[in-house]
Amino acid sequence: MKVLIVNTSERTGGAAVAANRLMEALNRNGVKARMLVRDKDTNALTVIGLSPSWRLQWHFLWERLVIWFHLRLSRKHLFEIDIANCGTDITQLPEFQSADVIHLHWVNQGMLSLRNIRKILDSGKPVVWTMHDIWPATAICHYARDCEQFHKACGNCPLLPGHSPKGLANRVWRQKQQMLEGRRVAYVACSQWLAGEARKSALLRGQTVVSIPNTIDTRQFCPQDKRQAKSALGLPADKRIILFVSQRVTDPRKGMRYFVDAVRLLARQHADLASQTAIAILGGHAEEVASQLSLPAYPLGYVSDPKRIVQVYNAADVFVLPSLEDNLPNTLMEAMACGVPCVGFRTGGIPEMIDHRENGYVADFQQSADLARGIFYVLAEADGAALSRQCLHKVAHSYSQQSVARQYIDIYNQLL
Repeated sequence: MKVLIVNTSERTGGAAVAANRLMEALNRNGVKARMLVRDKDTNALTVIGLSPSWRLQWHFLWERLVIWFHLRLSRKHLFEIDIANCGTDITQLPEFQSADVIHLHWVNQGMLSLRNIRKILDSGKPVVWTMHDIWPATAICHYARDCEQFHKACGNCPLLPGHSPKGLANRVWRQKQQMLEGRRVAYVACSQWLAGEARKSALLRGQTVVSIPNTIDTRQFCPQDKRQAKSALGLPADKRIILFVSQRVTDPRKGMRYFVDAVRLLARQHADLASQTAIAILGGHAEEVASQLSLPAYPLGYVSDPKRIVQVYNAADVFVLPSLEDNLPNTLMEAMACGVPCVGFRTGGIPEMIDHRENGYVADFQQSADLARGIFYVLAEADGAALSRQCLHKVAHSYSQQSVARQYIDIYNQLL
């Protein structure tokens, strides 16, 4: 069986990481999987990049220009919206024509247009679409927050000024309806939460939506000597490390403001613990937030080397991810695979990953005080070794390559 995985980027972003890991898992379990991307960064033979041309850049720029115009020349929400008004026809590529199954992932920002996707659906090849956010089930947004308009039909979009019922969101909604009319797609959500949200969408009514988690290579992400990891990163060996990770740590959706508040409360309420604790921040713009924290902070910046990323996780005693909305964060899975207990809010797919007081702590949503309580629980109250063992057990049981690959192979076989 030959599967072609389609994603905008080879390495940048959580969807790219998940798609690469799935490709590796499939290839290790008897499937010939390759990946087609617009942005190719490595010499990997299993990854095919679209032929570089001015059109690829123009597709990205034209979509942003149209969105910018509808935002009345404001940059606010500029990258929270995608309208898929232009992209590349991949159906004539030899890799597409030789594939038995086409597996879409995150195909935004000029990779595929709605017209391109319709042509893929009309090719007669089975199509699986892994949802890394809610965009395939809405008109233009990747995260709906509290908006429920996609349950009936998108319009009056809160991301757009004017809230016109027949504006851009409604037009894209109708275009997506036409794209899917009379056509079948096997949708896969990476979390049960996202699958539940997708099933509420009027756009996907009658389509199949199942939940399969992302996978991780536990040979790469695994426990290492903590003191050596701290030494390699220049972190204090005599302090416990609280870790915060995000591709862009200033992204409001990742909840840095709640992390800052929680650390302040922790330092004020537990002075003894605070004197023995420091913070590591991994991700872009880390240096911008280090000064806001009430404990010594070490901004590590953006790191792309997987070996160094594994060192960062292994240097941590607790990983905190106060996301306001998230699907099935790769960062949580990576931390748990390294045996690091996690603390996060009760939202999205996070409670599916963190088993409360078993491998970490699930805090009440947007409650900094409970987030601080969770950090204290992991560092000072719980049996750290037992939490770590439960992290490793959860990853091995739920996110192993063989388990996830098998579930996808079952779907492929059903479609074929």
